[in-house]
Amino acid sequence: MATPAAIEAKGIYKSYIGGDGSLLEVLTGADLEVRPGESVAIIGQSGSGKSTLLHILGGLDRPTSGDVLIGGQVVHGLKDDALSLLRNRSIGFVFQFHHLLREFNVLENVMIPQLMAGVGKAAAADRARALLADVGLGGRAKHKPTQLSGGEQQRVAVARALANQPLALLADEPSGNLDPASSGRLHDLLFAVSADHGTALVLVTHNMVLASRSDRVLEVLGGKLVVAASEAYEYPSR
Repeated sequence: MATPAAIEAKGIYKSYIGGDGSLLEVLTGADLEVRPGESVAIIGQSGSGKSTLLHILGGLDRPTSGDVLIGGQVVHGLKDDALSLLRNRSIGFVFQFHHLLREFNVLENVMIPQLMAGVGKAAAADRARALLADVGLGGRAKHKPTQLSGGEQQRVAVARALANQPLALLADEPSGNLDPASSGRLHDLLFAVSADHGTALVLVTHNMVLASRSDRVLEVLGGKLVVAASEAYEYPSR
């Protein structure tokens, strides 16, 4: 049997009720399939539904209709506890703001997803140390997040996202808060991770240099995903 897609979306619709009571349709039949080790960038104008789609792909939000499959498993119908378990084990998230826990050191931050998945403390610590070494922060394990630069904090966030060997890594404007040099290092790391670990990588970004490095660039247009036209690369960064 063929290996299932790392993550797949079929006919995703998402709508909200606006403040005036009118129906706001954000996604109107978005389809996506990302294979293990493949990288896909999603671009589009502000408010087009890029982040909404990413949250639905990762199980952080539920679609109005349509199906999401993670490693071939249909997400629809899963109860909250089962969905949380699937998300923790199969999806890694990297956001613009790292969301590291300030009260814990770097090693502990990378251990936490593993502990939540039932991994023993010693094994979680060993894997966290290995991941921190992989992202170039092996010597910073005992530091608190506030003792690191912004770029270093994002690298810790990548290590944490990889803690449970996810099928897919979802990144929402991962370098949007970094200087150009730190952004470049982070971009190199994300693509290296995808290649080395066979992890699917889905990026939502306004950074066209980053987008162009992906295997595919798709645009959210009219609530659907389409192959990005060359003029789409002229979007301003904000």
